[in-house]
Amino acid sequence: MQAIRSILVVIDPKLSENLALKRARLISSVSQSELHLLICDDKQNHVEYLDGLRLELENQGHVATARQAWHGNLHQTIIAVQQAEGCGLVIKQHVADNPLKRALLTPDDWKLLRYCPCPVLMVKTEAPWTGGNILAAVDVGNSDIEHRTLHSSIVRHGYEIASLAEGTLHVISAHPSAMLSAADPDFQLKETIEARYRNASRKFQDEYDIPDGQLHIEEGPADALIPRVCHQLQAVVTVIGTVARTGFSGALMGNTAEVILDALESDVLVLKPEDIIDHLEGLVAQR
Repeated sequence: MQAIRSILVVIDPKLSENLALKRARLISSVSQSELHLLICDDKQNHVEYLDGLRLELENQGHVATARQAWHGNLHQTIIAVQQAEGCGLVIKQHVADNPLKRALLTPDDWKLLRYCPCPVLMVKTEAPWTGGNILAAVDVGNSDIEHRTLHSSIVRHGYEIASLAEGTLHVISAHPSAMLSAADPDFQLKETIEARYRNASRKFQDEYDIPDGQLHIEEGPADALIPRVCHQLQAVVTVIGTVARTGFSGALMGNTAEVILDALESDVLVLKPEDIIDHLEGLVAQR
């Protein structure tokens, strides 16, 4: 995250507090990233408001730009500006939709997470990051190269956020229940499953000096375990990833990330593998 040179900050003037801007300031203060402020609106002029935010940032020592734009809908506007400015991170405040709306229509934030070609930080709370717990969620049961690369990225980003905030990094991986009928003997007992998952986690434990007490290997569905452990740790940020499992023709977000977005009581950083990012950038370029 410290290598990100440019950050797109989505500003919603209707919200009482710019939580996304608060997080952007923190990251920029360490990474020296440029901040690009964006209001997505084609009905009301917000130039004066944006200029005020930009001047405030510049007086604090940040390099900042600001613009208002609209390209048909919210997520397409954000992605168009992200590509135009070459931003390596999008930060947006997440406001949960009501259950009825969510059942009828894919929320804008889900679409942004699906189609944005760079990492997205969804800001959900006012809790300060400083000294807090950072939770990185991986699926070490999948050991193909795509997943291993994504796991490494998730843990590395979690480590960098923990360093930035002088916090503590925790890692979680959910494992399946034991089945006596499983062909692989390792999956016939809970103890051998857990041992296998801990062994698969050893590489990044050693690389980032993560003690066993901060590695949470637990039985159960990820969409239930991750929010529970996040709550128990009172994590301030949860880092999750997604891998396309059914080709690029379908939705690119995995169900786990979408289901837990509203359930998590922390900010959420969502990452994708490089091949998905390349594909999404190609789609944007074709528009």
